[in-house]
Amino acid sequence: MSPGQQEAFDTEMALANTCLTAADVEAELRHLQRAHIIGQAFVGPHVRTHWHMLLVERRRGRLGAVVGQAVRIVLGAIGSAIGVIPLGNTGSGDVSMLQRMPIPPDMQAIVDAHDRQG
Repeated sequence: MSPGQQEAFDTEMALANTCLTAADVEAELRHLQRAHIIGQAFVGPHVRTHWHMLLVERRRGRLGAVVGQAVRIVLGAIGSAIGVIPLGNTGSGDVSMLQRMPIPPDMQAIVDAHDRQG
C-alpha cells in the first residue's frame, strides 16, 4: 500500500470510528465501504474493513449479515493474497462479493496508485 493509499485508508477508518462514537451507523458504514475500496487489494486492510463491517452488523442485529461478513473475511483474505478481487466492490452485505462496481471518481487515483506500484 502506498503512503497515499495508507493515509486515505486510515482517514476513512478514523471517520468510521467518529461515526461509531456519534451512533451514526449509516455514515459509519459508508466510510467503511470507502476504506474497503481502497484496501481490498491488501490482506490486512481488507480483513480489517470486513471485521468492522461485521461489528456494525452485529450492533444492527442482522445475524445473516454477520455470517456474510465472516465469510467475506476468509474469502477476502484469500482473494487479496492471490490478487483476485472485484475492483470497486464496497464489501457490504447488500452486494455480491464477486460484483465489480464503479469506483467513485474522488477515489479513482487512490486505487490506481496500487497499479502504478506494480
